[in-house]
Amino acid sequence: MASGSSGNCYYLGTPEFGVLIDAGIGIRTIKKVLKDHAIDFSKIAAVLVTHDHADHIKTVGYLGEKMGIPVYTTEGVHRGIDKSRYVEETLSASRKVIEKEVPFLIRDFRITAFEVPHDSTDSVGYHIEYGNHAFTVATDVGHITETVGRYICKANHLILEANYDEEMLRDGSYPAFLKERVASPTGHLSNREAAEFLATHYQPSLKDIWLCHLSRDNNHPELAYKTVDIRLFQEGIRVGKDVTLVALKRTTPSDIYEFE
Repeated sequence: MASGSSGNCYYLGTPEFGVLIDAGIGIRTIKKVLKDHAIDFSKIAAVLVTHDHADHIKTVGYLGEKMGIPVYTTEGVHRGIDKSRYVEETLSASRKVIEKEVPFLIRDFRITAFEVPHDSTDSVGYHIEYGNHAFTVATDVGHITETVGRYICKANHLILEANYDEEMLRDGSYPAFLKERVASPTGHLSNREAAEFLATHYQPSLKDIWLCHLSRDNNHPELAYKTVDIRLFQEGIRVGKDVTLVALKRTTPSDIYEFE
């Protein structure tokens, strides 16, 4: 539904139910996008939160306490949400605490949270298994650790950060401290870093890649796509034949993707 520093929200569902991954956009937008895709809002069974930065949690309080939808994340992320001035409703009845790398079930989804390096109170990615499908979401990734890499390599369908182009960041208008923060090991993942990992760790089981959380000031969807496409091609991996590749736009909802 949205992917970027202005707000992040993803929906993954079956005909019977679905989950939101992050809720950093307004409730009206969430409802409108679901309605536009003929998805009943009442089918949302849970919200999974990656970390406590504002662009990921804006609406979690409303969804949890006003709509009664369980909000799952680690104790550390929950502490960050409790302290955030961007969340008006304190999570209480809807608060669900999970542990990293301890799988849990939400109906037919088997979900595992895993450690992600980022400069938040705490941060996780999610690996979601459903039937023969394995989805991994890794956003706001300072660098690809052994743990992050392991869950990327488990995915058939992968949402992976490609936040910035290194030259655009270096030559851009950000102050030095912000450039350092973005490029730090607890900041964000560059196009080049994402491309290099994907090219050197590609497995035929990976079917779909979505590049997420693109910077407004230091990236373009076309540039992120091209960087990954070229690097994959150098390893003999052909986009469109061996794997699909999409660079998600920041504020425009993507198409809906259906998997058999």
